[in-house]
Amino acid sequence: MDIFLTVLAIILGILGIVGSIVPALPGPPLGWIGLLIMYFLGGTDGDAQAMSLTFLLVWLGVTIVVTVLDYVIPMFFTKATGGTKAGSIGTMLGMVAGLFIPPVGMILGAILGAFLAEIIWSGKDASGALKSAMGAFLGFITGTGMKLVVTGMMMYYIIVYI
Repeated sequence: MDIFLTVLAIILGILGIVGSIVPALPGPPLGWIGLLIMYFLGGTDGDAQAMSLTFLLVWLGVTIVVTVLDYVIPMFFTKATGGTKAGSIGTMLGMVAGLFIPPVGMILGAILGAFLAEIIWSGKDASGALKSAMGAFLGFITGTGMKLVVTGMMMYYIIVYI
């Protein structure tokens, strides 16, 4: 049973990293569940120290903060560059459409989706729409980068506590 749960924790850690990029998967929460499994398995690090409850709860806090910020940061960047809600929605739709052309498709899809949404629904000219699209894209990249760092660290600790 321990082997099954260890493998499950590793799979959740990997899904956490993948979920940091793919919008349909909740990356940081999946990674944290992997940490939770390792906590209950009682694994130890290189110094034979078991994972503490404080450590686990700090990572829960980090997971919650990163998950909330992932929704706030793109809106902040979009608004800071003059974008609208339509631009934010266009970014997400473009990114999802770009999933079919990995890895460049997600990036180009996010920019193109925001650009077209700003032109079509917000009535902006091309330069204003491009500025908003770049803001939406920067917000997406920032949120994704933040999630990748956090889930990568969680995966590291999952491996350390095996």
